[in-house]
Amino acid sequence: MFLLLLAVIYLAFISLGLPDSLLGAAWPVMQQHFHVPLPYVGFVTMVISGNTIISSLLSERMTHRFGTRAVTVFSVFLTALALYGFSTVRSFPMLFVWAVPYGLGAGAIDAALNNYVALHYSSRHMSWLHCFWGVGTIISPYIMSYALTRATWEAGYRTVSAIQFGIVAVLLLSLPLWRVNASKSAAVKREKVLGLRGAFKIKGVPAVLIGFFAYCAAESTAMIWASSYFVKSRGVAEGTAAAYAALFFIGITAGRFAAGFAPSSLSDRSSIRIGVAAALCGAALIALPLSVDTAAIIGFVVLGLGCAPVYPAIIHATPDHFGAENSQAIIGIQMAAAYTGSTLMPPVFGAMASVLKMELLPFYIAGFLCVTVAMMECSYRGVCSKAPAVL
Repeated sequence: MFLLLLAVIYLAFISLGLPDSLLGAAWPVMQQHFHVPLPYVGFVTMVISGNTIISSLLSERMTHRFGTRAVTVFSVFLTALALYGFSTVRSFPMLFVWAVPYGLGAGAIDAALNNYVALHYSSRHMSWLHCFWGVGTIISPYIMSYALTRATWEAGYRTVSAIQFGIVAVLLLSLPLWRVNASKSAAVKREKVLGLRGAFKIKGVPAVLIGFFAYCAAESTAMIWASSYFVKSRGVAEGTAAAYAALFFIGITAGRFAAGFAPSSLSDRSSIRIGVAAALCGAALIALPLSVDTAAIIGFVVLGLGCAPVYPAIIHATPDHFGAENSQAIIGIQMAAAYTGSTLMPPVFGAMASVLKMELLPFYIAGFLCVTVAMMECSYRGVCSKAPAVL
C-alpha cells in the first residue's frame, strides 16, 4: 500500500503539470480568436499565479482542517473544472473568471503533496515527484497540438479536462490508501495553525524563503526567455530557437529522474550545492561569446540538469530543518515565495533586456542562483535535524 499510494501521488503531480504548459501552447490561436494583443496572456497568468499564491498561504489551514487527501482530491477537481471552463469561454474577460479556480487548485495540490512526500518518503521520491510534474508539462502541449491540427483549441482544453476528471476518479477510489501513513501524520500534526507570523519566528525561515524566491526566479526566467535569447542574441530562426529552448525542460526533467538514483548518503544540502554549481556552469557556457551556438545549446541542457535537484531538495529538507510539525505551514509559504519569484522576475528581465541587451540573460540567472545558495547556507547553518525516519 505504501508504494501504491506513492504511485497515486505521482499521478496527482502529473495532473499538476498538465495545465501549466497548456495556456502557452494554445495562446497563439486563442489570441487570434479573442482579438487581443499577444502580451495579454500575461494578465491571465498573473491571475492564475495570484490565486496560486493565495491557496499556498492557506494550505496549512486547509490541510489542518480537511487532511491532505481531501485537499488533493478537491484541488484536482478544481483544476479539471477550470480547464473545462476555459473551453467554454466566448470572450477574453471570461478567462479571468476561470483563472481563479485554476490557480487555487494548483497551489493547494502543490503545497499539500510536497509536504506529504517530504514527511513520509525519501529524497529520491521527492525528485521523482517533480519529475512527474515535468511529464505533465510535456504531455499537454502535444495534446493541444493534436487538437489544433484536428479540431480547435477548445477541444484541447476539454481533452485535458477529461484527463483531470479521470485522475479525480482515481484519487477518490484510492482514498483508503492514505490510511497507511495516518498514524505518522497524526503524530506530527500541530494542535494549532502556525500561520505566517509563527513561521517567520522560526530561525532560518526568512532566509530560505528568499533563497526559494531567487531559485524560482532563475528557473522561470530560463524557461520563458531561452527561445528569445537564441533569436535576439544568436540570430537563430524562431522555429529552431523553440526547439533549443525545449532542451532546458528536457534537462530539468531528465535531471530529476536521474536524481532519484543518487546515493542515499547524499544530503539535501549537498544536492542544492551540487545543483547550483552545475547550473552556474551552464550559465557560464551560455555566456561564452562564441560565434557558434553549440556552447549555448549545451549550456541550457547543463543549466536544466543543475536546476533539477534544487527545488525538490529545498522542499524535502523542510521537515528536517524546521520540524515536521511546522513543515506544512513553511512549505505553503515556500510555495507562495516560489510563485512570486517565478511571476515577477521574468518580466523584470524582459524590461531590462529591452533597454540593455538580451545577452544579460545568463548573468541575470547566475545572480539569482548565487543568492539561492547563499541564503540556503545562511538558513541551514546551525539548524538541528528533527526529521522523522523515512523509507
